[in-house]
Amino acid sequence: MKWNIFLIFFSTATFLCLGQENRSKGDNYFYAYEYQNAIEAYTKQRLKHPLSDSQNLNLADAYFKMESYKNASKLYLEGNKKDTTMSVHRFNKMLQSLTRTSDKERVITFLRTKSTVLSSELIENSSFNYELMEGGKGNLHFNLFNVPINSPQADTSPAFYKDELLFSSSRFGDAKNTYIPTGESYLDIYAASIDENGAVNNASTFSKIPFSEFHKSTPYYSVELQNIFYILSNTEDDEMAFDDNGKNALSLGMLDKSGGFRFLLRDLSTSFYYPFFDAESNRLYFSANFDDSYGGTDIYYVTTNNGQIMSAPTNLGPRINSPGNEISPYLFKGDFYFSSDVFYGLGGMDVYKSNITLDSGYSIPVNLGKGINTPKDDFGFIIKESGEDTYLGYLASNREGGKGGDDIYGFKINGIPGLKTFALRGKTLNSSSNDGISQVQITVLNTTGEIIKELSSKEAGAFSLEIPWQEGITIKASKEKHSMFSMSLTPEQMRDLKGVLFNIGFEVFDDLVEEKEGQKVIKLSEFYFDKGKSVVNAAIALELDKVVEMARKFPEIRLAIATHTDSKGSSSSNLKLSQSRSKAIQSYLIKKGVSQTTIVEALGYGEEKLTNNCVNGAYCLDFLHKQNERTFIKIVR
Repeated sequence: MKWNIFLIFFSTATFLCLGQENRSKGDNYFYAYEYQNAIEAYTKQRLKHPLSDSQNLNLADAYFKMESYKNASKLYLEGNKKDTTMSVHRFNKMLQSLTRTSDKERVITFLRTKSTVLSSELIENSSFNYELMEGGKGNLHFNLFNVPINSPQADTSPAFYKDELLFSSSRFGDAKNTYIPTGESYLDIYAASIDENGAVNNASTFSKIPFSEFHKSTPYYSVELQNIFYILSNTEDDEMAFDDNGKNALSLGMLDKSGGFRFLLRDLSTSFYYPFFDAESNRLYFSANFDDSYGGTDIYYVTTNNGQIMSAPTNLGPRINSPGNEISPYLFKGDFYFSSDVFYGLGGMDVYKSNITLDSGYSIPVNLGKGINTPKDDFGFIIKESGEDTYLGYLASNREGGKGGDDIYGFKINGIPGLKTFALRGKTLNSSSNDGISQVQITVLNTTGEIIKELSSKEAGAFSLEIPWQEGITIKASKEKHSMFSMSLTPEQMRDLKGVLFNIGFEVFDDLVEEKEGQKVIKLSEFYFDKGKSVVNAAIALELDKVVEMARKFPEIRLAIATHTDSKGSSSSNLKLSQSRSKAIQSYLIKKGVSQTTIVEALGYGEEKLTNNCVNGAYCLDFLHKQNERTFIKIVR
């Protein structure tokens, strides 16, 4: 039994109502889920004549189901050359097959060749998880135990209910009919007690939910609403209900605390799975196979008013959803858990964790690693506090050593599960106008100066990054003709930044300079030395500190100091005074931290370059003489 018993149910009901004309023997076996027979029939068929493109892909799927990944990958690669026949969902299966038959480098190389057509999120997610799992950094040690209530049939989708555990099972009971595709009972919801060690005992049918002869599954109990959400087969007058194309699907309903039931999401052509209600945001999350999915089954949410649907479904987007299947959403302490069979996992369905950011975005989903995940299907992850920094959780898995197809496993751990990462989101902004600046180069270095992440800010300056946890980092950001940014963060500061928008302000070079007397100079307010002196007074220091700051933000800048006097006094004394004043400015700047290499020259011109006719011997008012007394910090480079 696999996690996708629901998908089998949906497509089986569809197949039963489709015509059989023009189907080969291999087709009939394939659509009846008899994959080994389908392989044999297709193999015999292509000895007589070539298979169609769709039949070749059916054969690839059959090999995939039978775990013959080498044969599957060969056929998928052939199908991938024909873009009209290869779905993104099969693209994921192709990469899964390659992962199981080749080294990861081949898959990574293949992804690079497709980088222009694949989403940037998928490329980033895969690279990040490959890196994390390679190092196995920061994962907790899990001791999973098989709970006593498991049966030889499928037992899945655990959910906390007061002091009990709800779960779904295809074990026979309560006069349930046999579900033909699996040979087991239609799914039903059961309840069992949880002891102090997390063991689950005394399972029995959950009587609070109304009886149905067909599927009832994936329950979720909202403590805040005291309502139970679950999925069930579409029926009318106690019989299965089909759409105009003969399809039967699974709807999502809610049982309120008074025992009243109502449908929340029901579409005879669409199946819904795994509801989860988040009381803080009033969002109802679920999985569904809508037409706008990124692959197979995706995760969506609707906004609600205490459980009453108030919006259309919203897809969580390509950061969470992939060309594979995403199911079983679960929120805990700001972390978003879900399961996916995307190609870069350990195999089959794996459990992932993402962080929800302030703007309702999501950080890179991180594989929870070995222990929780295996080469088989691992899904339906739930967790709650059981003591101080101690947590109890459950999940379903068809890993080796179980009692049946899918079994429920429990675990108790100290600390929040998942490989530890550091995520940061924000914008690169013009400090003056607050406008976003795109194409800023952002570099993250570890404590030894090794580069661990490089990226560029996007349109409107938005950026997001995530790295494996480091015990301290330095963030640098730069763009031509913009100021430099550099900040080192301690582990404590990194923890404080979790969920905080981190904006980086930049000075724009052209905003800080101007043209004067045919030369480019730093914008400064006019300043004057005391009469006959070359001491940097408080007013001058205030302006020179702007130069210090600019040199810090633009470390590649090269400056020249040029000081001029009026014509009062002798030419030689004025030249000497202006040179002394330039040297005083240079000394001040260097004392304040400006590098000596930044200042390429400091010259005084005396009365050599007057701006008016106030030459020696000419009568001029004081304000006209003052126009000649000036200092420039020129931009050499």
